[in-house]
Amino acid sequence: MDAKQLTEGQRAYEAKRAAKAGMTLEAWLRDKEKRAKAEAAEAAKTTTAEAPKKPGFFTRLLERAQKPL
Repeated sequence: MDAKQLTEGQRAYEAKRAAKAGMTLEAWLRDKEKRAKAEAAEAAKTTTAEAPKKPGFFTRLLERAQKPL
């Protein structure tokens, strides 16, 4: 997120947050972008690791064939 792309209100809000953190606006925006990329990478890594693959057609068919009537 570049400071040039922000509206005046957004720039003022981010400047307040940067001042509260003791940073300049540019440093705050760089840090914010870096955190967002890290969180997105972490979220992508966890979603691929947690999603179990659904059993295929033949696997389900074989499971049903092995169940007693």
